Amino acid sequence: MKLRTVTATRYVTPLREGGSLPAIVEADDQGLYVLKFRGAGQGPRALIAELVAGEIARAAALAVPEIVFVELDAELARTEPDPEIQELIRASAGLNLALDYLPGSVTFDPLVEQPDAELASRIVWFDAYVSNVDRTARNANMLVWHRKLRLIDHGAALYFHHDWDDWRARSTRPFAQIKNHVLLPFASRIAEVDESMRAAIAPAINDIVAQIPGAWLADGAPFAAAREHRAAYVEYLTRRLDAPRAFVAEAIRAHAA
Repeated sequence: MKLRTVTATRYVTPLREGGSLPAIVEADDQGLYVLKFRGAGQGPRALIAELVAGEIARAAALAVPEIVFVELDAELARTEPDPEIQELIRASAGLNLALDYLPGSVTFDPLVEQPDAELASRIVWFDAYVSNVDRTARNANMLVWHRKLRLIDHGAALYFHHDWDDWRARSTRPFAQIKNHVLLPFASRIAEVDESMRAAIAPAINDIVAQIPGAWLADGAPFAAAREHRAAYVEYLTRRLDAPRAFVAEAIRAHAA
């Protein structure tokens, strides 16, 4: 699905979670969005991870709030009294990323909500594939909205792209941190969902990576052009799907343990 672009018209309120300081903003389509600032935290690479991982999850039929590009005008900073927020808005002027705001949603609690084995296994498989370190009991990064699990906050995924050294070899390695996944106890069907997940994701990789804005690929990574940078993402994600998939075997072992 091609991402829409909206323009932020009003800064509503900050969401003080970690150091990235996302915010709820209103856009010119009258919608509310959770904005991830390009000028915060890990910068454009966190937005790339949010975009790529989120759209891969969608390709695998996992529920993710709509992801949109957001044009942000530095002038919005003038109405904000908090100097930290003013600085963040100015540093993020231009194109940013956001997720649809889900009013009334609640944070997933494994003591209250227990997903079926197939859904849990598909989410664990996905997070092992994209190397998502941020789906633990401490910080599940899942919402329940209209009685359905929604996956959010994938900025910490694909962490290989913070250091491109030896990335081809790393593409086929397991993901040991899957042992900390909040849904691992429920994920008894990882082997059964393996092939269907691969088949759903593989055809979508090129189109998803093609949506990364060129400006986000010009941040010092060791590539001569955005085309080469995108090709590296595609190759990494494609190689990771090649059999035998070590990340799948690791997830199955972690569940058994």
